[in-house]
Amino acid sequence: MRTAAKCFLLICAVAAFGAAQSPQAPPPAAPSALAQVIDRIITQENQLSKSIARYHPLVETYIQHVKPDRELGAVPEKDEYFLGKLNLAGGIDDHSLLSAPSLPAKSLKFFNRFFSIRFLPSGFAQMALVDEAGFDRQHYDFEYVRREFLGEVRAVVFDVKPKKGSGAGRFLGRIWAEDQDYHIVRFNGTYGPTTSYRHYFHFDSWRVNMGPNLWLPAYVYTEESDFRYVKVRSLRFKGQTRIWGYDLKQGSREDEFTKIVVDAQNPVRDQSDTPADLAPVGSLRAWERLAEENVLQRLEKAGLLAPEGEVDKILTTVVNNIQVTNNIDIQPEVRARVLLTTPLESLTVGHTIVISRGLLDVLPDEASLAMVLTHELAHILLGHRLDTKFAFDDRMLFADEQTFKRLGFRHDAKDEAAADQKALALLENSPYKGKTAAAGLFLKALSAQAGGLPALIRPHMGNRMADGKTVSRMAQLMNSAPQLETARKEQIAALPLGGRVKVDPWSCRVMMLRNKPVALLSAREKLSFEVTPFLPYLTRQSTTEQVAAAGAVGAVANTGAATGNGGGATDQFKTSGSDHDSQGSTETTMAATEARPATPAAPPKQ
Repeated sequence: MRTAAKCFLLICAVAAFGAAQSPQAPPPAAPSALAQVIDRIITQENQLSKSIARYHPLVETYIQHVKPDRELGAVPEKDEYFLGKLNLAGGIDDHSLLSAPSLPAKSLKFFNRFFSIRFLPSGFAQMALVDEAGFDRQHYDFEYVRREFLGEVRAVVFDVKPKKGSGAGRFLGRIWAEDQDYHIVRFNGTYGPTTSYRHYFHFDSWRVNMGPNLWLPAYVYTEESDFRYVKVRSLRFKGQTRIWGYDLKQGSREDEFTKIVVDAQNPVRDQSDTPADLAPVGSLRAWERLAEENVLQRLEKAGLLAPEGEVDKILTTVVNNIQVTNNIDIQPEVRARVLLTTPLESLTVGHTIVISRGLLDVLPDEASLAMVLTHELAHILLGHRLDTKFAFDDRMLFADEQTFKRLGFRHDAKDEAAADQKALALLENSPYKGKTAAAGLFLKALSAQAGGLPALIRPHMGNRMADGKTVSRMAQLMNSAPQLETARKEQIAALPLGGRVKVDPWSCRVMMLRNKPVALLSAREKLSFEVTPFLPYLTRQSTTEQVAAAGAVGAVANTGAATGNGGGATDQFKTSGSDHDSQGSTETTMAATEARPATPAAPPKQ
């Protein structure tokens, strides 16, 4: 698989991607010590190539082709998307979770690949390893550069070059190795050598500490600004690869079986006079809740749904704001969860509202979030129910790759229109009344970009927010929104991808990024719906620290997501300034300090 991926992989000159550099580089180590360090780095990298085979995380690659724009620098023109299970045993392999293309689509791709570039998902995933074929002194030369901090982690930096005649697909670039155990934590460059029929992209690959002596691939950023191929064509694109779900805890329920359970001699019994049997309506609700729980557990087991945590409480606070001010009491209670994928979508699974990580990233403020959540709340109030066939457990017994084929929660056009009308009425009697101009502006920005970004707006399980350039969700809000002015830096209609939510690549937990607001220098930095580089703040984690960090996340959620009738879910969904003078506290970057920061892996091979 590795050879096939590299045969189609295309790459050009290295995209520089800086990190914080120590003020003054210390003198290089003595020759003997330097040789020992290089040997340790080689040993750790080759050990990782063997040990990583036991993991089968999810890998998601999202690519945006860009075109020059006089005012905005470069804007998305079209996009591509892949999601699958990654198998690193015996070479790079991937198993897609997406539906296979139709026969006409396959024929079109077969025809087009003779005239354009074909992106291979396995090529992007392969950037998780420096060189799976042999990273050693026989194939590479190492040159010491300096010491440098990447977040809290101090690293030794080397330039790495393949020896002449060492073979195809060798890494060329720079590596960073943490200076305690000498694991490579970042590598930036390309593969080579390039020939007339074999080319490689440039990439910046990061790893994250997921436990004592355990650094695993998490993110890869890929970029080409003017890549020439077949002599007369050029390619400009930016791509993000995210890897998560190393520890899906599929057997975690087995822990309950091993716990010591002590039965009291005189157990306390419920003395209430409530009948043990449920009334018919209660039985129906319990049956529907069983179907709901089955679906949520299956999505979480597959690594597609984040475990319950901080962000859920924030989302539930917004939902509660709507319910309280509209005198709504729904039983069972309405919950909210986060889908870990990039495409923009929201849906209801019974009484649970599910919203994708990508959609959370790009929403500009709390009122826009309320627009999305209220639409789904309206479906629940209107009785648009979950199919109770999912209450039968045998329907959950399928391979992860079949998830999106087996589970779908789309509503017909009539139900969608009814939910829109109900949601507008709910917003009119909520803390967000008169604050939905930003939500309408977001929909206008989505309409302007949707035609060129079909992969971003194509949902996995729910309804589309837009079809082509036509917004199909809450479109009435656009009428009261201000005019979209893309060249005006003060008007923030949508945020970049990766700006708000951070995923722990080990446990799949999601956290809100809490970075300082950044004042924009020009409209080119608005980056609405766009891919941006990764630059995580690396930290070392021990097992004890990981548990403590998880507890701290819950504590923050309890204090930051307090319920109220004033519409304040959290500062993370409020913009700074009176007219969005910056991307404000709604926008954050990947440079966060929470446990095991996620980051990208290696560059795509085509």
